[in-house]
This record gives sequence, C-alpha cells and structure tokens, in this order.
Amino acid sequence: MRTLVACLLCATLSAAATIPDWCRALPRPEYETLARVPTSDPWFEVYRVAPGVFAIYEPHQAEETISYLIVGSKRALLFDTGMGISDLKKVTDRLTRLPIVVLNSHTHDDHVGDNWEFHTIYGMNTEFTRQNARGSRDDAQAEIAPGQICGSLPKGFDPKTYATRPWKISAYIHDGSRIALGGRSLQVIATPGHTPDAISLLDRANRLLFTGDTYYPATIWLYRPETDLRAYDASIRRLAALAPQVKLVLGAHNIPVAAPSVLPRLVTAFEQVRDGKIPPTPDSDGKVIYHSGQFSFLMRALASKP
Repeated sequence: MRTLVACLLCATLSAAATIPDWCRALPRPEYETLARVPTSDPWFEVYRVAPGVFAIYEPHQAEETISYLIVGSKRALLFDTGMGISDLKKVTDRLTRLPIVVLNSHTHDDHVGDNWEFHTIYGMNTEFTRQNARGSRDDAQAEIAPGQICGSLPKGFDPKTYATRPWKISAYIHDGSRIALGGRSLQVIATPGHTPDAISLLDRANRLLFTGDTYYPATIWLYRPETDLRAYDASIRRLAALAPQVKLVLGAHNIPVAAPSVLPRLVTAFEQVRDGKIPPTPDSDGKVIYHSGQFSFLMRALASKP
C-alpha cells in the first residue's frame, strides 16, 4: 500500500512539475466580472465585453490570444482570428449570421491562424503583410513547443502538420480608413512599431479602442526583427492622446478590458526605458526585460536607449 501511495504521489508531483507557470495563474480573476457566452468548443472562452462586442479568448496556449467579433446591423468585423489551433469560424457562426469581414491587428501567426476560413480579409498595404499571408510553419510550431500548452489540445488536432495556412487579402486599408458595419463605424489607426502593419481600431460612437499588440496587460514583445522602437514610441503617444475620448481599451492578449488611463501610463513607462532609467533584466536568447510599474517590455539586448 505504501508503495502504491508513493507511486501515486510521485505521479502527481511529476504532472504538477510539467504545468507551466502561466497556466498555474489561470483562471484570471478579471474574467469573473465579464458576461460569459456559452460555446461548445472548450478551446475557446467567449465573453460579451460591450454591446455587440465579443472577446474570443484562447486560454490554453501561452499567448492567451484574444480576437474580437464586433457586430453591426448589416455585417460584422472579426479583429484577428487567433492561433488556428481550433475552429474559430464555428464559434463566430454561432455568434452572428451576418457576413464577416476579417481585419488583423497585425499579421503575426497568433493573430491570423484562421484567416484562411474567411472570404473577406482586409489588410494593410505592406510587404510584411503580404509575406505573412503566405503562411508559416516554423512560427506555428513554436506555439506548441513544450511549456506553451495548458491542458489538452483539441481532438483531431495534429501537431506534426500544424502550420499557419496561406490566406488572401481581399482589399487594402490604410490609416484613417473607416469600415461601416451598419449602425456602427470603425476607424483604422495605424500604430506601427510592434510590426510594420500594426493597427488599432476606434469605435468612436461607443468609445471603444482596440489596441492589438500595441498594448495588452502582459509583457509587451518588442524584440523581433520587424520591431521599430521609434515607431512604437510614436504610436503609443498617438493612442494616449485618444484616452479622453474612450471608456474602454481592449487589447489582444491575457485580459480583454482596461481603463483608458492605462495609455498615458504606458507612454511614461516606455519613456523611462527609452531614456535609460530602467535597468534591464536578462532573459533567454540574448533578450532582456524592462519592468516599469505595471508594465514590462521584452526587447533585444543592448536596447536600453531605443
């Protein structure tokens, strides 16, 4: 009996040791205040975060990506399509019967995974966008590496063949473009920096600002080759200037809602990094993290004065 108990205890401890730290922190308490919408696919969690706005959350992968379905009276806009690990289109089909336009906050693989399932996709007119529309296997495989998954992958998912599938751009949009959904208009705001094609969306009438990866309440990635720190600095200042006009900021990872006061604080935090006032903390593969108050930035080494 002692041997059996010891074996069971070892197995339990071994399983616990394999749980990533980010997974141990789930569920995030902020979600308790949001209205959850039932979905039949356990890979996703869906929340109604504002009238006609659904946050589609993927809590079982380390990115904790959030896509947004924004519904008008004539059509809907899907701001990002997530990882492509499970079937996002089945989720959106249950949320609305209106035709859906896809627009990506930027074209990193964790935001375009199910683009291929939709007929109408708007994109920024950049070479970075066109390159990513061709798909990627390496970036997708990195998303399911050890430590990246919390719990089980969806039934029928084949990790060996997982890749971001190619998708077609239906039309190009630009800074200032307005997308009419019927009773609702969204303004495109170019916010390059994280990537060359990064954008935010402003729903001025409803005072909502969708920020993609320019702001989200976790460590903000600013280390990849396509990152432009000067452009990022200008973009967050542009968003901060909008703070008095909005009541809700909706980022693309971890937690879907934040107060607009977070935007000027983000500018102040990044200023401290830019001016060399924050010492870097070494991270993996030559990267460093800068911590400033509630914000943190993952950047390339030797970038203390961007």
